[in-house]
Amino acid sequence: MADMNLAIAILLGSFFIFVICKMPITFALAASTSLTMLYLGIPLMAMVQQMAKAINSFSLMAIPFFILAGEIMGAGGISDRMLQFANVCVGRLRGGLAHVNILASMFFGGISGSAVADVSSLGTIEIPMMVDAGYDRDFSIGVTVTSACQGVLIPPSHNMIMYSLAAGGVSVGRLFLGGFVPGVLLGVSLMLVCGIISVKRQYPKGEKISLKEALRITKDAILALFTAVIIMFGVSAGIFTATESAAIAAIYAFLISVFVYKELKIKMMSRILMNTVKTLAMVFSLIAAAGAFGWLLAYLKVPTLVTNALISVSTSKVVVFLLINLMLLALGCIMDMAPLILICTPILLPVVQTFGMDPVQFGCMLILNLAIGLCTPPVGSALFVGCAIGKLPMEKVTKALLPMYAGMIIVLLLVTFVPQLSLFIPQLIMPA
Repeated sequence: MADMNLAIAILLGSFFIFVICKMPITFALAASTSLTMLYLGIPLMAMVQQMAKAINSFSLMAIPFFILAGEIMGAGGISDRMLQFANVCVGRLRGGLAHVNILASMFFGGISGSAVADVSSLGTIEIPMMVDAGYDRDFSIGVTVTSACQGVLIPPSHNMIMYSLAAGGVSVGRLFLGGFVPGVLLGVSLMLVCGIISVKRQYPKGEKISLKEALRITKDAILALFTAVIIMFGVSAGIFTATESAAIAAIYAFLISVFVYKELKIKMMSRILMNTVKTLAMVFSLIAAAGAFGWLLAYLKVPTLVTNALISVSTSKVVVFLLINLMLLALGCIMDMAPLILICTPILLPVVQTFGMDPVQFGCMLILNLAIGLCTPPVGSALFVGCAIGKLPMEKVTKALLPMYAGMIIVLLLVTFVPQLSLFIPQLIMPA
């Protein structure tokens, strides 16, 4: 009879060895699952069946539409209008461009749901603009990278859809609503940190905008902002599902970009669709491989073992939650967000539920932990893109990020230990 402890060692050990050897995560998950199944004598066809089962979900159909909507918005001039509207709101403060950067990311991230898309679309405009205005280059990149992480929390977020799948069908609508306050709170904390730094370094204030110009910019941006309103109102009111809302968002973004803003040309759609398909292929292959990997974790009773191990360390809810946060922060430094959502959720959700944490709160806590990982070395994808756009080495940018990390950690602790931050709006609008 196969030794279950050895099987767990083969599964997890081979996975980390493959990752260290720089094998793509999808193939690392599939290969480690295959090796373990061969050791256990389980037919490999079972892995294929679990992979097919993982992507056979109606909720997952929302992901391609959200990705497509984000691509259209990036190419259709919507990001520029978000930036101008943010400048109207906070541009006159000390360090105004830093605040504009954060608020624009809050608006754009709340529509695209992607930190990397945020950095790619807004960073090319914001970083040179801040540097030309007298801001330090490392600070400018740091603000852009950390503020982009709001997009994975503020609805709609395709990462929340992946968490819903991994958590066994938690309401996507409740998750969207739950991420709103933590996402905004993250932006406010970054604005406070940047405000303190801006005063200390005497960064400039923005130019005053006339009332007439402010009204014009606001009117121009409202159509873009209305995308998020349509999605949130439709999902929370039960008018349509998250998948239907994603399709409507993509169609709406296309119509606005082509016929209102007139910056998206039909001939550009072939490139946009190709980028969407490439991203979708990576996401769905990852979900399929992680589905088989997660099934094997459950078969080997790894969630139960982790629960018992954490409880053996301490029966204190505070200590266990802190340990989970530390573990997620450490994993976020070495792995990307999507695989960690799919791997960690089935392991850690039973643990936190033992201590009474709601799945919606845990989803926000998990996503925020991994969002911090997006801007931490060595594999933070948002940090990589920001450094490439800003043309500075990662080591120098990371040093400038330290005060911003502090603000993000404070918000993480609040989300972890104050349940109502993530549960108040879902309980108000979509009570379970």
